[in-house]
Amino acid sequence: MKFRILFIALLITTFSFSQTKGTVSGILTDKDANNQSLPFANVLIKGTSIGTNTDMDGKYSLSIVPGDYTLQFSFVGYESIEVPVTVTANETKTISKALGSGSYKLEDVVVKSTVNRQKETALLLDQKNAVEIKQTIGVQELSRKGVSDVATAVTKTTGITKQEGSGNIFVRGLGDRYNSTTMNGLPIPSNDPEKKNLNLEIFNTDIVEYISIDKVYSGNIYGDFAGGNVDIISKDYKGSGFLKLEIGSKVNSNAIAEDNFKLQKGFNGFGFTNKSIPSNALTQYNYSSLQLKDYTPIATSFGISGGKSFDLGSEGKLSFFATASFNNDFSSKSNGSAKASVNGNGIANKNFEDYSELEYETNTTGMANIGYKINNNNKLSFNTLYINTSTQSKEEYYGYIVDIANDGNGLIRRFNYEKNSLWINQILGNHKIGDRSKLNWGLSYNMIDGNMPDRSQNIFRKEATGYQLSSISAPDNHRYFQKLKEDELAANVSYDYKFNKDEAGDFLGKVTFGLNERIKSRGFQATQFNIKATAGNTNTIVDPTNLDLFYNQDNFNNGNFNIATFRGNAQVFNALDPQTYGGDQTIHAAFVNTEYKFNKLTAVLGLRGEQITQKVSWNTQLGAIGNDKLEKTAFLPSLVMKYELNDKQNLRLGLSKTYTLPQFKERAPFIYEEVLQVKVGNKDLYASDDYNFDLKWEMFPKSDELISVTAFGKYILNPMNEVTVSSSSNDISYINTGDYGYVAGSEAEYRKQLLNIDSDNAKKLSAGINASYLYSNQELNSAKVNNETDFQVDFTNTKGKFTGASNLLLNADLTLFNEWSNKNKNLTTTVAYTYFSDRVNAIGTSGKGDLVDKAFGSLDFITKSKLSEKFGLGLVVKNILDPVIKRVQENFNGDVNVLSYKKGMTFSLNLNYQF
Repeated sequence: MKFRILFIALLITTFSFSQTKGTVSGILTDKDANNQSLPFANVLIKGTSIGTNTDMDGKYSLSIVPGDYTLQFSFVGYESIEVPVTVTANETKTISKALGSGSYKLEDVVVKSTVNRQKETALLLDQKNAVEIKQTIGVQELSRKGVSDVATAVTKTTGITKQEGSGNIFVRGLGDRYNSTTMNGLPIPSNDPEKKNLNLEIFNTDIVEYISIDKVYSGNIYGDFAGGNVDIISKDYKGSGFLKLEIGSKVNSNAIAEDNFKLQKGFNGFGFTNKSIPSNALTQYNYSSLQLKDYTPIATSFGISGGKSFDLGSEGKLSFFATASFNNDFSSKSNGSAKASVNGNGIANKNFEDYSELEYETNTTGMANIGYKINNNNKLSFNTLYINTSTQSKEEYYGYIVDIANDGNGLIRRFNYEKNSLWINQILGNHKIGDRSKLNWGLSYNMIDGNMPDRSQNIFRKEATGYQLSSISAPDNHRYFQKLKEDELAANVSYDYKFNKDEAGDFLGKVTFGLNERIKSRGFQATQFNIKATAGNTNTIVDPTNLDLFYNQDNFNNGNFNIATFRGNAQVFNALDPQTYGGDQTIHAAFVNTEYKFNKLTAVLGLRGEQITQKVSWNTQLGAIGNDKLEKTAFLPSLVMKYELNDKQNLRLGLSKTYTLPQFKERAPFIYEEVLQVKVGNKDLYASDDYNFDLKWEMFPKSDELISVTAFGKYILNPMNEVTVSSSSNDISYINTGDYGYVAGSEAEYRKQLLNIDSDNAKKLSAGINASYLYSNQELNSAKVNNETDFQVDFTNTKGKFTGASNLLLNADLTLFNEWSNKNKNLTTTVAYTYFSDRVNAIGTSGKGDLVDKAFGSLDFITKSKLSEKFGLGLVVKNILDPVIKRVQENFNGDVNVLSYKKGMTFSLNLNYQF
């Protein structure tokens, strides 16, 4: 009897397992990221333990016995979808869905692997789980806030602002020299001879996956660091094929209001004009025309991007992504005034009651990425990025010029054209060796070609009969040619080894060994041709709008003016020799980081060693021929600790030592003349040492919410600043201004979903705010400067703030998301506000007060709509408040306004179509 029962049970079991199963399969995509595939999402049969994860292409497949089921699709930080399905034997049901952002709690979903780092929720999760103290901003957030360039992107994070009129950023009040920039972890050079970092405005966010900002040092970063490191992670496409077209237009209210938007003629509208010193530059007048050309100041943009992935074998995949874009921009500074060389009593050598500037900019960007996943353990990537930018401007200053236009009847006009090309090439490798080891490496070769071809300046004095050219000083009227070339080779390699498993099989410890190499070479040359009217021709009346009537070959042959460089105008080869400086810098580095998890406490102890050599040589009008070498050996310890208070809260601590290097141009005695100031290098400038402290508490209430508070401090030995030195022209130089300086402050950030109108997350209101308060102070020691350099300074104060330091920085945004029932249409509307308080531009000397950039706020409105599955439309209005931008000199007897203007509102419209 027992045998019969056992036999019947076995027969039933065998029959049930022999039933023919059915299959459910499909693809999950990210509807907020161009419907790219969504790898590692969860697919589960509701009420059972049967489930799977999507693969790298977002594909899934489940085989189950026939019946009625409910499929659950979910992913960390995304909405969860349930779909009923009837499974039939021997049939395959295809169910594909697009998931969007959700508000599920972090603990509700188990992370199976890496996530889409374009998403805000995914980046917050990455920030929560990381041991390092960092901030990230991805494509989704950038799009929501109407951000189109990397410089603006980083200002949306806590404690970072951008210098008005440039792409230079300040991190916790520390400017260009204290920050660094990398792309995929490899250094990238600057396209400006005065700057350490590349102008981040030239990086279009179309090439970006996400941006990581490290404000706390760890041993894998180069030691020339005190403020922050901005790491641009380039787009790495993994999904099915797509092609996207985009067009747009932009208008600036000031520019469009100009009656005559005129710039110098003879320049290519796409920004690829190449000019050089004309032949026989001293013996013939072969220079370009100074006539003006009318422009219609309506900007345009267009772009194309696409990607495709191919399977190679059972594990391999080859992925391609490419993008190309062009955009231009017209801008105008209006209602302006300016002063230069203002003394302690407020008297200026130049006082312009009318200042204006017109500007036309272009940006051409092309990037290609090839990713080759050999198998699940090995991947290679190649990135190439080319960016060409140009800026053409006309500056005009009307008013008082001492000894030239004492009756306030002077005019200075400067035409400027800058063209910069950057080419970045990178090869990256990631290799997993067993379950304990990982090898990462990268190699980059970068080239910068920066030109200022044929800058021209003319100074006039208006008399009753018309304008006369100034002939007081030879450089008053000139043509200037500048070239910069820089090559940089960099290599990174690191090896991770995990050790000591716990009972659950997770590794508790990891040690990382790394080597870094950086070799940089720069060549710079500049020639200025001073064009001066000869005796008897200084009172000639000229037409400022048509100077070709005076500057031409006939008048040159007749001796009405002469041409000379700083070396003179003798007809020998050395009169045409340019001013030059060159620089070579090598950094050899090795580091070891040891990470260990002690229950809820994780600590990373690091030690980095660097050998730095910086050589500078020059041949200029100041120092004749000379050279200098700076050598430094740096041992840089660091400690980062993370304590998990609970599953939603972390407490973090960071301690480190770093250094700050001077730049090539800062150490070369070369004069660069702007209209309102003159800068000159200091060969005696040397490196600073920095000590850094950070303490941070953070809480993640939900997947898209964050609350954090940070306290930080920095102590800097021998800080460097821009200072006005004692000279006839009030030159600005770069000086180690004292023995010490320090910065202390706090940061706070809050991201919150204020309102979720329905359960499907189709209507929601969210907000974010971050603020930073800091206090900076440094010693200003005149005796130290006078003893260590060839310059003489007399600081007005014995202590002062760091240049670029604002006491209060603020960013806030409010976003309303509305999605219609068919899921193919949505509307995102954001209002974003940015504010910074007063900050020091330059330190005052000889009784003069500090130059201070006054506080102002900026309000932007951004709306983006998905009109259908393929069409998208965006409208952005920037600088709605249009405040007056002001710089003052804070003298003892009151502030003196030295620069003010308004830049107007900007309206841009964008349309995109994805095939």
